[in-house]
Amino acid sequence: MIPWIIVGSILIVLFIFYIFAVKGRRTSPETREFLKWDYAHRGLHEKPFAPENSLKAFQLAVDGGYGAELDVHLLKDGTLAVMHDWKLDRTTGQSGLLEDLTFDDLKKYRLEGTNEYIPTLQEVLEIFENKAPLIIELKAYKNNGAALSKAVYEVMQNYNVKYCIESFDPRCVWWYRRHHKEVIRGSLAMNFLKSTSGFTKIVDFILTSLIINILLRPDFLAYKYENCKDFPYRVCTKFWKTQGAAWTITTSESYQAAKADDLIIIFENIKP
Repeated sequence: MIPWIIVGSILIVLFIFYIFAVKGRRTSPETREFLKWDYAHRGLHEKPFAPENSLKAFQLAVDGGYGAELDVHLLKDGTLAVMHDWKLDRTTGQSGLLEDLTFDDLKKYRLEGTNEYIPTLQEVLEIFENKAPLIIELKAYKNNGAALSKAVYEVMQNYNVKYCIESFDPRCVWWYRRHHKEVIRGSLAMNFLKSTSGFTKIVDFILTSLIINILLRPDFLAYKYENCKDFPYRVCTKFWKTQGAAWTITTSESYQAAKADDLIIIFENIKP
């Protein structure tokens, strides 16, 4: 039999490795700048006239004095489109995949029965330029994470908009660490063991444990608010002092609690 002291030593070494693996970057003054704003999730959307991720919803966010969180996809012709889902049916009522569209297709798809259409990233940036910051979620599809990340970076050079990027896909965050460390980058995460990512259980465990931070070293950790008491999140934000961001805040009570915990707040269905 293996002596217990050896087993214990191995477990201690693995635990220490884990603690260092989940480390993010300590909160910097540049990251803390994003604490000065609250961020409307997919814009300040409101049925029936301002659908999520619409130009109307983003204009309402700016008019209300908020920043915004939005989702960006890379289409087959290189266009950057702003929409949450990969599939078109939920928000447009039509079938198909967003990545299969081109620039010329976008205005054919109306959002939630309104006259609002799927906007490009450039159209959204025109609303926010010199006015309010953005949290840009990169929605990689299959293996286009690097191409998406590069395209977003290049477009952002043409606009005076303070922004940071975040993604559930580690490859996007990793691209920014390798190529443009000056851009504030965040890992999007949650407890996938309670709500599956659609991948295998091993992948769910890796994403939930935040062990991938050993490669990403994110500037902030955007975490599902209901999971913010989980051990991986607390190690990263409390022990290593990495900035936390809470999504999605939907009540006044959770807003006040997140604000007291010094979190970047992404909110929906309330007006702080």
